[in-house]
Amino acid sequence: MSALPGSAPVPSTPARQPPRGGSLATLPLLRGALPALRRAVPGPRVAGVELVAGLVTALALIPETISFSVVAGVDPAVGLFTSFIISTVIAFTGGRPAMISAAAGSMALVAAPLVRQHGFQYLLATTISVGALMFVLGLVGVARLIRFVPRNVMIGFVNALAILIFTAQMPHVFGHGWRVYPLVAAGLFVLVTLPRLTKAVPAPLVAVALLTLATTTFHLGVPTVGDEGQLPTGLPRPTLPHVPMDWETVRIILPYVLALTAVGLLETLLTAQIIDKLTDSTHNPHREAWGLGIANVVSGFFGGMGGCAMIGQAILNVSTGGRRRLSTFAAGGFLLLLVLPLRSVVGLIPMSALAAVMVIVAMMTFDWSSVRPATLRRVPITETLVMVTTVAVVVPTHDLAYGVVVGVALEALLFTRKVAHLANVTSVLDPDGGERIYAVQGPLFFASTNDLATAFDYGRDPARVVIDLSDADVLDSAAAAALDDVLHRYEERGSVAELTGVNRGSAAMLRSLRPSDTGT
Repeated sequence: MSALPGSAPVPSTPARQPPRGGSLATLPLLRGALPALRRAVPGPRVAGVELVAGLVTALALIPETISFSVVAGVDPAVGLFTSFIISTVIAFTGGRPAMISAAAGSMALVAAPLVRQHGFQYLLATTISVGALMFVLGLVGVARLIRFVPRNVMIGFVNALAILIFTAQMPHVFGHGWRVYPLVAAGLFVLVTLPRLTKAVPAPLVAVALLTLATTTFHLGVPTVGDEGQLPTGLPRPTLPHVPMDWETVRIILPYVLALTAVGLLETLLTAQIIDKLTDSTHNPHREAWGLGIANVVSGFFGGMGGCAMIGQAILNVSTGGRRRLSTFAAGGFLLLLVLPLRSVVGLIPMSALAAVMVIVAMMTFDWSSVRPATLRRVPITETLVMVTTVAVVVPTHDLAYGVVVGVALEALLFTRKVAHLANVTSVLDPDGGERIYAVQGPLFFASTNDLATAFDYGRDPARVVIDLSDADVLDSAAAAALDDVLHRYEERGSVAELTGVNRGSAAMLRSLRPSDTGT
């Protein structure tokens, strides 16, 4: 190795001696850490956008959370503190930045019978158990099952949520006098036109501020946030559920634990995929699952109810500029600030302003391309049927899990019906007439076994038959049993039938039949 003039050669292995003062040694470490630090800590401009997005989302969380508390049969303070706790905790533990998780209506509907029949303390025990189960399922990788939800079911899920968000605003628009209508119209006008003029200030924040100023200045008698329920007056305190620690308690809460876990994870993971699409980014589904579990455990220990992702507020947060965990944390922090020290001001916000905001969110959520005539003519009728069925189940039941399960089941049935006829059997007779070769192509499973059994000419085939499976896949035991039946029917007629071209995957199914006949 060459050396600098007047200096000793540089050794290939640096001496392990502490540098003088330590500053030179730490400089490379600092240089490597600075880019990561810049990515983790947003600059002033980005932080401002994130904080404003969190503020707008917090305003939208208040009426929704209060109404979900009423649905669950608990005090409004329970839902508000649940949203604060879950939003702040998931900001650190979750796997999808900028997504909003809080006290959700879907989980409130499931929990309502438990509260009505057994009381609030059993809800706390259920919430903690739900969080623990979510945490375990997240660690074992259950989130990967979300890939089995087809795209048309996802579209139905999104459209159903948009319809539910829209219809949930109608009680705040109708039945409160004529003054509400111009306020809603003015709010919609601001929300639609302001983004076309400038994006420096979020349109939802401007609409809420202007309508609140108008109602307080002119003393308009319209419903406000304060009319929705009593806002809390103090911070939540840690507590333990006061329920008997016995098998009877387990018997009571176990069905609700399973249902709430399924609903919460399903809605959260589907919402995360939607936010991925909106932000052109990806998330960690496993971390999101166990992170939501931690958030629910903390919520239960602080007297809260179960929660999961809220698609309306999540889309609102993203559309207002939220992209990082800071916006999620800010939504929870501003929510606490608004309902405690600023509760007198928040109580003056007209519900018509928040209804206008959520109507726009519903319009943004709905996948309009899925109902365009050109799309309907282009896609298969079965895909449209699955999408419409998912919407038709979710909207009347208000249960997203039911709709997704029914949609996936219907898609599976239609897919099975379609691929059942993909198996094809062709044959060729040897020129001397002593052997017939059957070529089987396509997937072989339970739905295609009937077509497979009738594809062979048992009575007129020669004494030797070869069944070539080079282009076929034996997918289940039903298909293996059908092939066994084909071989048996040839044996009864004195013919010799042989399987050839069996790939490794199919051999695993056929090995239990006749090992000598599963040739490769």
